[in-house]
Amino acid sequence: MRDEDIHNIIPILRDAVRYWKTPIVTRVAVEYKDPFFILISTILSLRTKDDVTAKASQRLFAIAKSPEEMMRLDVKEIEEAIYPVGFYHNKARTIKEVCKTLVERYNGRVPDDLDELLKLKGVGRKTANLVITLGYNKPGICVDTHVHRISNRLGYVRTRTPEETEFALREKLPREYWIEYNDLLVTLGQAICQPVSPKCSRCPISEYCDRVGVKHSR
Repeated sequence: MRDEDIHNIIPILRDAVRYWKTPIVTRVAVEYKDPFFILISTILSLRTKDDVTAKASQRLFAIAKSPEEMMRLDVKEIEEAIYPVGFYHNKARTIKEVCKTLVERYNGRVPDDLDELLKLKGVGRKTANLVITLGYNKPGICVDTHVHRISNRLGYVRTRTPEETEFALREKLPREYWIEYNDLLVTLGQAICQPVSPKCSRCPISEYCDRVGVKHSR
């Protein structure tokens, strides 16, 4: 694709995603509008299917809605609430420690600064950028496997890792699209542009795509 094609692609995806399933963290952001809920849901979502994450998030937030309330739970209680998310033992301990840090260092408030968020246990660039964009509506570029794969598949960037993709996008993606880019591409990736045998015949932006690395498609 040509770099300027991004101005055509974004509006097309905005319209298309209305007919596809919204990613879990976006649903949490819309429902709760709370950076803390977004942070915890994102931690739960790592290597876990969206439906499992959604139910686990609901169970957990039903018993604790703030860092202070979460700290009062035993790790075992958190484990029982979030099971069967992937690595639930580790995630329960991480959530407990994150909440302790939020209370002791940030007065119970989730930071709105990338560098501060990255100091929290278990929080990487993907999670930090999601909190900033969805929780605080501040510019950031969240790159997960979908965003990394599709950005390269389109031919918009040529990178080897999600982190490289984030920094490449920061250089060329118009700032007006930063906040929504992740949501649009994750939704596209889950519905159409899958890792193996993407559904190119049904893709609304196929005319702009270079199909880099695509050997088989539907």
